[in-house]
Parts: sequence; C-alpha cells; structure tokens
Amino acid sequence: PQFFFEDFSAGQVMEFGPRLVIREEIIEFASQFDPQPMHLTDEGAKATMLGTLGASGWHTCAVMMRMACDGIVLKMASMGAPGIDEVKWMKPMRPDDQLTLRITVRETRASRSRPQMGFVVLFQELFNQRRECIATLQTPLMVGRRSAATAQAGG
Repeated sequence: PQFFFEDFSAGQVMEFGPRLVIREEIIEFASQFDPQPMHLTDEGAKATMLGTLGASGWHTCAVMMRMACDGIVLKMASMGAPGIDEVKWMKPMRPDDQLTLRITVRETRASRSRPQMGFVVLFQELFNQRRECIATLQTPLMVGRRSAATAQAGG
C-alpha cells in the first residue's frame, strides 16, 4: 500500500473525477437493483417527484464507492469498514452528469483493541458539473498502521 493510517489527518481534502454518468448505466443499474419507474424511463419518472430519469440513490452510492476506490481506497492499507454512519441524497444523479467526489478526513483515531490499525473517518461529497452537491456519505475506514506493515515484512 501507498498510504497507511499515519498518512491521514483531520481536515485533509482530496478530490477525484470527473466521471461521466450515461443514461444506459442508470437504466442498467435500476433494472437489476432498483426497478422503480423513475429510474427506468423518462415516461415512468414523469409521474414522480423526479420528473425525468434519475439514478437510484444506491447507484449514486456505488458510483461514490468506485470513485473513492479509484482515487484513494485501493492505494491505502484498507482493512474494510464497519459500516456507514450516514448517507444523504440531496439531488438525483442524472444522465450526462459529470461527477466530482470530494473526500474530507473528519477524524483519525488509533484502535484501542487492535494496535495494528486505526480508524479514518471519511466524509464524501458528490458534486455534479454545476457543483451542486447531490449526495454525501460518511464512513469510518479501518486502515493498517505503517508499523504493523513493517513488523509483518520483518523489518
């Protein structure tokens, strides 16, 4: 890994993107995982508060996860996450949106029970091309400590 627990501090900000979302991707995700009318066709969305085709909130979260993985998570000594503290959908993700993900480190704390790791609390904000925040997500990640990696490597 390129980054360990010690490399993160509260207040750090990272941005990743842009990532284009296309109509077919929205429909394909919805067809498999959230087949509500507003996620499948413009016609189906007309009778809903969305008015036109909008992505499932779960698709939005999946896109955020992919962007976070590509940007930082796969470069970290990530040991997973115990869950998500909070997710909010403020605006629908739409076809042809150009998305940017901003991640802010909210907190870091060493684990009391597992000295080989710590927790890095990440607050994620997903913006469309108009810089409107369409979703937020906060999660504590378990991240390996550099000292534990050195000990494992025999050094």
